Amino acid sequence: MKEENLLNRITVNPEVMVGKPTIRGLRITVEQILKALAGGVTAEELLEDYPELEKEDIQASILYASELVNEEQVFAVR
Repeated sequence: MKEENLLNRITVNPEVMVGKPTIRGLRITVEQILKALAGGVTAEELLEDYPELEKEDIQASILYASELVNEEQVFAVR
């Protein structure tokens, strides 16, 4: 799936989860997915725990985070 299509799965709506990025408007945030993965939960376990999730949603969350880091600028302190 193209990156653009994956990123279209990430939605932001001030009325859903206080405007945090979510998956397809569901009440599942990108943050939840990333923290679960960082904590050792596998993608397969996430898909079992959240039947409404799709494999591409997990990929979209990782891509979304990488895009944010990509735009981050670090300045050397002298």
